[in-house]
Amino acid sequence: MRAHEIDYWIHGEEMQYVEIELDPNETVMAEPGGMMMMDEEINMQTIFGDGSQQEGGLLGKLMGAGKRLLTGEKLFMTAFTNIGSFKSRVSFASPYPGKIIPLDLEQLGGKVICQKDAFLCAAKGVSVGIEFSKRMGRGFFGGEGFIMQKLEGDGMAFMHAGGHITERTLGPGEHLRVDTGCLVGFTKDVDYDIVFVGGVKNTLFGGEGLFFASLMGPGKVWIQSLPISRLADRIISASGSYGRKDEGSILGGLGNLLDGDGI
Repeated sequence: MRAHEIDYWIHGEEMQYVEIELDPNETVMAEPGGMMMMDEEINMQTIFGDGSQQEGGLLGKLMGAGKRLLTGEKLFMTAFTNIGSFKSRVSFASPYPGKIIPLDLEQLGGKVICQKDAFLCAAKGVSVGIEFSKRMGRGFFGGEGFIMQKLEGDGMAFMHAGGHITERTLGPGEHLRVDTGCLVGFTKDVDYDIVFVGGVKNTLFGGEGLFFASLMGPGKVWIQSLPISRLADRIISASGSYGRKDEGSILGGLGNLLDGDGI
């Protein structure tokens, strides 16, 4: 079964959303809670599985739901179907500041491997599964553990990641080293491994962690400038002090009182 063919538009800059146009009887699958708005003719249904042919039957759907639990996703997925007689639209919002990445899987070799929370939505017929790491170092130190997510099929899928997204095309044998938290996804032919930073000073004082993700082409790689874990660390660190920081103001606490923040 070929995936449903959908049209789409991505709106916004830092807080993007993707608007998807569905012909009658076309369906798009999404994680629960991602829907932003939809036309009246769109029917929403919560289901097991991802709606792909690979998960036919009750057992297949249960296995698909179990796979999503392993990757940290919710147990169910939501199907949005146009039950009207004309084109209708449904929109899905990004969960935090960043960019939405459209993936035409047919043009990308039929498979993209991505970090566990990157998937946003996809045309019905795209399989959303798990990718087990076959290398111990990659599993222990890769930032994503032994399990990553894979998107397979011939339709459109959409990933989301933090900050600005860079797409790199690697030639055969071309290497690229990336911070493990900044790696969003890569096509199936990219060789992915973990390498030690090396050097005592680099290890103890470099501030870049102990390991890099090593990627070797051919294939495409997507890299994010702001991993959600890094953003969360900064927020937690900033929330340790009461109120706002003085930011070097010569008035200090007096400035807060004058602004009404120190009461």
